[in-house]
Amino acid sequence: MSNQSTTSRGISSTEYLMMAAESSYPPMAQPVSVINPAFCVPYVVELTVARKLIALTDGNFLVTDVSGTIIFKVKGAHFSLHDRRVLYDANGRPLATLRQKTFSAHGRWQVFRGESSDSKDMIFSAKKSSLIQFKTELDVFLAANTKEDAPDFKLKGSWLDRSCTIFTGNNSTIIAQMHKKHTLQSVVLGRDTFSLTVYPNIDHAFISALIVIFEEINEGSHIGGGAG
Repeated sequence: MSNQSTTSRGISSTEYLMMAAESSYPPMAQPVSVINPAFCVPYVVELTVARKLIALTDGNFLVTDVSGTIIFKVKGAHFSLHDRRVLYDANGRPLATLRQKTFSAHGRWQVFRGESSDSKDMIFSAKKSSLIQFKTELDVFLAANTKEDAPDFKLKGSWLDRSCTIFTGNNSTIIAQMHKKHTLQSVVLGRDTFSLTVYPNIDHAFISALIVIFEEINEGSHIGGGAG
């Protein structure tokens, strides 16, 4: 006999919780694929983002799922300076290159396909919405949005809280949220660790890349290494 309880509607408690979770995070009508459609799934994705604290300039990030399986790695590109990162999938395939634009007043980062830095391969860019900020706010523009009259996505976050929320461009729809994990393991392993919730039908490779940019811009602002 099964130990699983049922509700008055005749569905299992597990199914009920899944339905409740789905109603809490309503999916986008259309999948939002920015880097790769393979990372758009019709359910909530819970990830952990860990950043090594020992070598800040190395830019090493590790993204895992709830079972600890590696989903993405982000490393400083070979022979590059502090301003270039590469996002890899679990098999070591380069998905995107993140590069800080030189002499950018708003600390703009550009993201390209694979290991390219060619303008024709640009996917999106992100920059601070204003020069002076008490809390971090980033405007995100897809490559096709050349006029940049309005951002396609926005990120709003707090350096002190080490948290952020990502919205669609009109600020009305949340597509992902992140907050810092305060654990003994983080201290022992010498890592900053964050919980990342990606809503249904949202490209979690894209969201992971944005989190890296958020961290890099904040690190640059607070250690004097950013572009302002």
